[in-house]
Amino acid sequence: MSNNVGLVFSEKDKLLLGFSYDYNNLNTLKNENETIDDNSRLRTTHSILLNVGYAINTKLTTEALMTWVNQRRIINQLDSENIDQTYGIGDAIALVKYSVWANYNLNVGLGVKIPLGSSTETNDQGITLNADLQPGSNAWDIIYLINASKAFNFRPTMVFSSRVIYRQTGENDTYLNNSNYKFGNELQIYLNVSDQYIIKNSFLNPGLTFKFRNASKDKVQGFDLPNTGGNWLFAIPNFSINLFQNIVFNAALELPLYSKPDGIQLTPTYRLTSGFLLKLFNKPQAVTIN
Repeated sequence: MSNNVGLVFSEKDKLLLGFSYDYNNLNTLKNENETIDDNSRLRTTHSILLNVGYAINTKLTTEALMTWVNQRRIINQLDSENIDQTYGIGDAIALVKYSVWANYNLNVGLGVKIPLGSSTETNDQGITLNADLQPGSNAWDIIYLINASKAFNFRPTMVFSSRVIYRQTGENDTYLNNSNYKFGNELQIYLNVSDQYIIKNSFLNPGLTFKFRNASKDKVQGFDLPNTGGNWLFAIPNFSINLFQNIVFNAALELPLYSKPDGIQLTPTYRLTSGFLLKLFNKPQAVTIN
């Protein structure tokens, strides 16, 4: 979820609404650095996301993220296919950001992940599914965020930005009724460059982002869980375009450049995200062409 927080406000924005669809495909089986030639296993996540952001003033903004999630695990063995899936309302995030340096648009944020989603879904045989297949985590997490962006005189329409998100995870103390489960703490670092062009009175913003993700091992009853955690590096080509003055369409494709999971794990093969951003109660901005 923390992959999708961090709405970017401009000085004229007051209320932002984001509606997006996120599809994550995990079909690459790895044993640390080694890719295993086995495509019999597939994990997918379909997510519907609603972001709401409100600018209290020029310094202080708030943001909330709500989710609906469908998780699927498909295993093909011989001529049979086994599918486990869950779906429903996922967890939510509430976040407050404060601008500390306007010249570099530097913001710091603090938030919390709220465990709204179910963590007790079962398969067709009535067996409770593993934590990573549940819509929710039944744990409160703390989210720390820092982001900054800057345009330079050599090309004022080009923006360089960075974002750091750290998620300090809480514990589900009712896992499988009588166990304790904790997802690993997670660090994500983003570096992005984007530019702006005017095409038929619309703003087109192509960009390229590099994302580094580090996840610590999950824990059960305080002990490290094998085959969890690791390090990943992704390239994310992306673009946004103003369909109307206050409606922006955006899309991104996330591709792995490097992955080293701890132990044997399915790792991301690709990820697609697309959606719309509505800017409400903002000051009108005319599009001019020189």
